[in-house]
Amino acid sequence: MKQKTTIVTIFVALLYLSVIVWWHIYSPRKDFSVQAPGADNRPEGLARKANEVLIGEYFMRYDETTSSLTGKWSSFRGASSSNIVKTSDPIRTSAEEYPVLWSVETGEGHAAPVIYNGLVYFLDYDESLSSDALRCFSLESGKELWRRWYRVPMKRNHGFSRTAPTVSDDYVITIGPQGHVMCCDPLSGNLKWSLDMQQTFKTEVPFWYAGQCPYVDGNTLVVAPAGEEVLLAGIDCTTGEIAWQTPNTPAYKMSHSSVMQMTLNGKKTYVYIGVGGVCGISAEKEDAGTLLWDVSKWQPSVIAPSPLQLSANSIFLVAGYGAGGALLRVDKAGAKWTASITDQYKANEGLSSEQQTPILYNNMIITIIPKDGGSLRGKVVCYSPSDLHNPVWSSGADERFGLGPYMVINDYLFAFKEDGELYVYGIKAKSMDLLKQQRIMDGEDAWGPMAYADGRLIVRDAHHVVCLKID
Repeated sequence: MKQKTTIVTIFVALLYLSVIVWWHIYSPRKDFSVQAPGADNRPEGLARKANEVLIGEYFMRYDETTSSLTGKWSSFRGASSSNIVKTSDPIRTSAEEYPVLWSVETGEGHAAPVIYNGLVYFLDYDESLSSDALRCFSLESGKELWRRWYRVPMKRNHGFSRTAPTVSDDYVITIGPQGHVMCCDPLSGNLKWSLDMQQTFKTEVPFWYAGQCPYVDGNTLVVAPAGEEVLLAGIDCTTGEIAWQTPNTPAYKMSHSSVMQMTLNGKKTYVYIGVGGVCGISAEKEDAGTLLWDVSKWQPSVIAPSPLQLSANSIFLVAGYGAGGALLRVDKAGAKWTASITDQYKANEGLSSEQQTPILYNNMIITIIPKDGGSLRGKVVCYSPSDLHNPVWSSGADERFGLGPYMVINDYLFAFKEDGELYVYGIKAKSMDLLKQQRIMDGEDAWGPMAYADGRLIVRDAHHVVCLKID
């Protein structure tokens, strides 16, 4: 019996060994051949590189909605670029809290929303997909309606997205953190055209990513790539074709600041603060894109606020990280333009700001003083345009806002602390009265600009977008 068991054991072992050997040496196909690149007859140019960005590549629709709302906050600082709203809506400043209508979780960032006919748009970044995403929501319900996105791997650097889109009946346009420009249909989300500023203009994106918001003049998108050869460019909003280019003779590099249009000495002018100086470029149809003047005396290493026009020939300039403020004067004699810095000072010596662009309202310049602004640091402060060094009014000792945003709605200043608390002030001739304060969220880095339309105020911190009913 023992001998029989041994024979069976040996037989089974040999069988298993034979199966294992056969498994390793058997090939189901013997006609495989190694093919060199291109041997699959793929047309030249269709191969995709690992780091190639296909702007607007993906799309998803989640819901449908219609709205009777007609309010608009269509771009950075609103259609007038003033950050001021004039509305017939009865803005409420009584003691009862503003209700939160809806809230949306976002990727880490500070990109501002825009509002158009009952729809809300903002640029987001999805870390799980390594993607920029243009997201569209219902202003009334907060439901996400659609999103269009594209892969662009990045590392977090104080968040990702920073810019506000611009929107009209015909398009919604975004500039992503790496300078990717995307134009979509505002209702369907269909991709119309795209442009990569790094590839097209050899742009060097700032260390904290692109903070420049798209500006549209008529049917022309105006961007400041500040690349190797092109300083500003005008792009047809319908086709995406480049209409005009300004040579980068001053050799500026891209900053976080956005292009502003002003009328200086009777001429429509695009004003841009780049890393390297300030310039004025014609916005007139007959010579659009012509460099009129530039000045290199103002050269902060980091610039986030945009230029603010004070009069027909004066512009206020401001930046953080110790730069302080400056006053620029633009003159014209015949066909010759000149620009000069007439006043320049540190942050603790007068009107200054680190991140938000100040507001000119009722002959007062409203700002939040940066952390290097001495005893006024973090406060809301008002100055007269005729005296940039001595404040007219400042908020209380415990009313400090950090890098938070602010906007004017009728005769009220809405200021949002960077920790998520909202303050409402009544604006008087040379002062303000605190009317209301309300904690909206236990916020983190609530730096993104606010948006308003149809009685609804939208605020955000680094991780949430929140809609309030304020009328």
